[in-house]
Amino acid sequence: MPVKDTVKNVVREAIDVSLLSRAEPEDGARCVFTGVVRNHNDGKAVLYLEYEGYEEMVTAVFEEIAEEAKRRFGVTRVLIVHRLGRMEIGETSVAVAVSSPHRQEAFEACRFAIDSLKRQAPIWKKEFYEDGSSWLEGPGGCAHP
Repeated sequence: MPVKDTVKNVVREAIDVSLLSRAEPEDGARCVFTGVVRNHNDGKAVLYLEYEGYEEMVTAVFEEIAEEAKRRFGVTRVLIVHRLGRMEIGETSVAVAVSSPHRQEAFEACRFAIDSLKRQAPIWKKEFYEDGSSWLEGPGGCAHP
């Protein structure tokens, strides 16, 4: 089930973080986390990376995480967006936005959402180096299918 908003959960183009920043009138806090592609991992220089995912399942997992965050932390709005395909160093690969009446709940829900998606979403990352490439573990330690 897709998030009921104007933002898609899975995209293949640059993530427009400005679309994530809307808050409801009763909200006094907005927390936005963005994950970006870094130029290194485990002592190796990363040239670029690619993400693959099972899109329909990713969307369902993100909706479950968003609903759990709302229940657990009493926040108003949770949006999760992940990009698939090739990404260059410095590009945003994932974004989580949470709106809440108070900041503590927004921070906690945002952290819960990003940590949960890393564990649960069927998304796999392949890093490319000067001397080759490697798939990193996916959700729950699963290797690329």
